[in-house]
Amino acid sequence: MPRREELTDEQWALVEPLLPKLKQGGRGRPPRDTRAVMNGILWILRSGARWKDLPERFPPYQTCHRRFQQWVRAGALQAALKALAEHLRSRGGLDLSECFIDASFAVAKKGALAWVPLSGARARNSWQLRTLMVFLSPSTQKLLRPTRRGSSSPRSRTASPEPNPCG
Repeated sequence: MPRREELTDEQWALVEPLLPKLKQGGRGRPPRDTRAVMNGILWILRSGARWKDLPERFPPYQTCHRRFQQWVRAGALQAALKALAEHLRSRGGLDLSECFIDASFAVAKKGALAWVPLSGARARNSWQLRTLMVFLSPSTQKLLRPTRRGSSSPRSRTASPEPNPCG
């Protein structure tokens, strides 16, 4: 009997025909079981863990990652996930009328933001820093760039008054 987080026989029957068939024979090691690889991939997608943190009950992480890449390129993984989602929806296990968007993010590389004070978790998680990060984002910078004026007349090139250095 599969573990609770692994595909049931019914779910596997839906997914198996959508995945590319493995070539049998030839040189090298025999290919790993496709169902075990799929369960490993689903564990990674569900947990958000790194590939090398894949538990030992699954095939090696290199195998799972390589097949993940192949299936994504072939469009097979998307088809399999859609089939599983539809199966869950038809059984009442998935409510598509309710969705959540998580706007949190984490710095991917240690030291990526060298100017952030590293003492104390509060400083890194403060609302001020999160707000600042939104405005420092390259996407936001593009949105905040001044746009051209609506009129076709050029801007006046007359000298503007000198800025007051005292405020």
